[in-house]
Amino acid sequence: MRTKRQLRCVFTGRMRPSANIGDQVPVPEERVEYFKDGTVRARGQMLDGSLSGYWEWFRKDGVRMRSGYFELGVQVGTWTTYDKHGAVYKVTTMKPKGR
Repeated sequence: MRTKRQLRCVFTGRMRPSANIGDQVPVPEERVEYFKDGTVRARGQMLDGSLSGYWEWFRKDGVRMRSGYFELGVQVGTWTTYDKHGAVYKVTTMKPKGR
């Protein structure tokens, strides 16, 4: 008999079901988005069509603008906003929804 396991999200603390023991677990796929001029606009991972894991966005000059984590397409944990020179401007902790 197969059983479902529950995993606790490290960012939100919520429990969510995982795959059946022995089932294959989906693997995140790398994603890169570009500006029209070909420079990187954003990069991160997608899992089942949703933003997942660490993501970062860049300005057209290549300087990082914002970074943080997603779980099932929802912003979680600490997000950092950077100024036009790439220095930390603001750090925000996302509050879990439903709490």
